[in-house]
Amino acid sequence: METKQKTTEQRTIKQNSALHLYFTFLADELNNAGYDMRRTLKEGVDIPWNTQNIKDYLWKPVQESLLGKKSTTELTTTEIDKIVDILTRHLAKFGVSVEFPNEDR
Repeated sequence: METKQKTTEQRTIKQNSALHLYFTFLADELNNAGYDMRRTLKEGVDIPWNTQNIKDYLWKPVQESLLGKKSTTELTTTEIDKIVDILTRHLAKFGVSVEFPNEDR
């Protein structure tokens, strides 16, 4: 008999791996689309996206604002889906779209 997964369970190890793979895919897609990170170090400095700055500058601000949680280790499976939905809608404005990884991908 198949049991239904609770929507408040902490994220799984597979989901954690998928989360970080999503960060990598998103960094690659933003860089390929020409959207670098601009810092006030020196005018004209282009800083490419990477897995860590996707997490720090895109994911975590949404996570903290929406859920009040500082660490991705605190997230439930449904909370991850909510953050992905918000980022997907926001990044669509730039023509950037990345699906969250699943076992088929």
